[in-house]
Amino acid sequence: MKRREVMFAALAVPTLSLPMLARAHHGWSSFDQDRPIYLEGKVTKSKWQNPHAELELEVPAGLKLPGDLAQRSVPAQSAGIDGKALLTKAVVPNRKDRRWEIELAPLTRMNAWKVNEIKVGDSVSMVGFIFKEEKGEPILRVEYLFVGNQAYGLRSSPV
Repeated sequence: MKRREVMFAALAVPTLSLPMLARAHHGWSSFDQDRPIYLEGKVTKSKWQNPHAELELEVPAGLKLPGDLAQRSVPAQSAGIDGKALLTKAVVPNRKDRRWEIELAPLTRMNAWKVNEIKVGDSVSMVGFIFKEEKGEPILRVEYLFVGNQAYGLRSSPV
């Protein structure tokens, strides 16, 4: 995915390495945590590896919030997350990108949640956060992942 290319390019040019690497991997503070975003679609690429699992998601045109989103059950996490409030506040993104890069959790956390490897062709939905002001690449960092009838909280470990 594009960030990986930037990171490898930065390693090849030592004078650019530090600023470029900072862009290549980022913490939660880069994302707008006051505006949870809902996405759903089919997986077109899957990288089940560290530092965190990644997907590429093809989102349908005219994406809408599901009517039951606010009522979905979400698991407790060791981090203090108000899951119900996030689901209630969730909106679809203003930007109309059809392909999104999806950042999941590190594999150790995915294993702790017992998430089976997500493969190309799978349908998934999620609530997470995008870059502030919807600038830059269409990237969503997942807070809650929905696969079939199962919900996973990815910010921290299960309680």
